[in-house]
Amino acid sequence: MDDSHSPESRQTDIEFLIVDGARLEVHRFPGEAGKPTLVFLHEGLGCIDVWRDFPARLAYISGCPALVFSRSGYGRSDPCDVPRPLTYMHNEGLTVLPALLKSAAVGDHVLIGHSDGGSIALINAGGTPAPGLKSVITMAAHVFCETLSVVSIAEAKTQYETGDLRARLAIYHRNNVDCAFWGWNKAWLDPDFMQWNIERYLPRITVPQLAIQGYDDPYGTIAQVEAIAAQSAGPVQVCMLENCGHSPYKERVRKSLEVISDFISRL
Repeated sequence: MDDSHSPESRQTDIEFLIVDGARLEVHRFPGEAGKPTLVFLHEGLGCIDVWRDFPARLAYISGCPALVFSRSGYGRSDPCDVPRPLTYMHNEGLTVLPALLKSAAVGDHVLIGHSDGGSIALINAGGTPAPGLKSVITMAAHVFCETLSVVSIAEAKTQYETGDLRARLAIYHRNNVDCAFWGWNKAWLDPDFMQWNIERYLPRITVPQLAIQGYDDPYGTIAQVEAIAAQSAGPVQVCMLENCGHSPYKERVRKSLEVISDFISRL
């Protein structure tokens, strides 16, 4: 792996696409012809900017083009209605993502999802995968709801209402900050969300997968990646990271870049 050259000099195309009736913010990074596009799906409080320079660095190292977008209600994209339905990740994976890939003219691609984005990637791959799906890479994805997740998300609610979390998120989401937070938080804290489960999609995922998770993840246990590995139809490589919580791409940047780029190189 060679990340000695800065990716900041690479041209980034910034655009907005109308997808499923919403104006979505999209960033692209160029890559080598013939390589699959890396499609990044952000977490429940994420957006393009929250990824920082991780997509640019991975695109540079792998030589693959990349597409990063903010879902409705996040970043510079259009707002969405709150509360979100408890099936909001299903809608994103089964309807919105296929429409986005078609609108963006993406052919061969690899889905790279963090947290909610990882769950959305799994729903898509096992439900309505677009032509050209080559692989799925998840970081801290959930396939069912755990008490640990709910406790941590309840703590985030307290931090948002009484601490500085709202101010910190507003830097990324601007006028969408309340939409982004409450759309995520109220869904996960709804008592009925304890029944949320997407394991039924796993046996229909036949493409190779890489499932990454930190041992210290406060939002999910190792049972999540164990379920992905045990129930998916295709091969699954599991990578558990020491000294890592919920965000491998921020907490273990170099290791995440190395593991993912190595995995992509073998596709």
